[in-house]
Amino acid sequence: MRSFFSKYKLFGIVLLALSAVIIFLFYDALQPKKTLPVYQPSMVDKTLVDSTLHYKKKYHTIADFELTNQNGQTVTQENYKNKIYVADFFFTTCPSICPIMTKNMVEIQQAILDDEDVLLLSHSVTPIIDSVPQLKKYALEKGVMDRKWNLVTGDKKQIYELARKSYLAVKNDGDGGPYDMIHTENFILVDKERRIRGFYDGTDRKEISKLLTDLEILQASYSE
Repeated sequence: MRSFFSKYKLFGIVLLALSAVIIFLFYDALQPKKTLPVYQPSMVDKTLVDSTLHYKKKYHTIADFELTNQNGQTVTQENYKNKIYVADFFFTTCPSICPIMTKNMVEIQQAILDDEDVLLLSHSVTPIIDSVPQLKKYALEKGVMDRKWNLVTGDKKQIYELARKSYLAVKNDGDGGPYDMIHTENFILVDKERRIRGFYDGTDRKEISKLLTDLEILQASYSE
């Protein structure tokens, strides 16, 4: 009897291991796949959305744009074609939330350093002040890597419309002056189809971790 069990011991172990793998695969197949929402203007705080879009419920995408980066190069939607990217709004002389946001964006930059599918895009809300030399100085100070991250300036009206009508990310105080865009701490996750897939507090460490997790979920959706 003992020799019988010895003879089939290895077979039993292999069968048990195989059964465990099959059960795991079956269980995994039954679990709902994690997906990210596709944000529409009607889903976002109305103070961050242009009034013409308050009730738009589908087909929202980031509009075409043409801006200038920290190296004086023209940056358009073509630079982000078929890319996932994280966008935000800032200004180089901001003394409050911007340094924290930039530090956290640097962390994201480090996480995506070797990932060719993911880029970063930061828009100045004070383009009159944030000239190309000013953006370059800021980029060098903060550790911005040109191949991963564009800091852009340009026509204020265009940036304003992008912020309010595309990214749904800034408030308007209505004074018509150079500071009439009140930017938020939001980081915006944009997919390869130019759709918004997430909003995150760029000053909150937990939100940065969530963004990186959601980024993995979004990337996985393209490999299915």
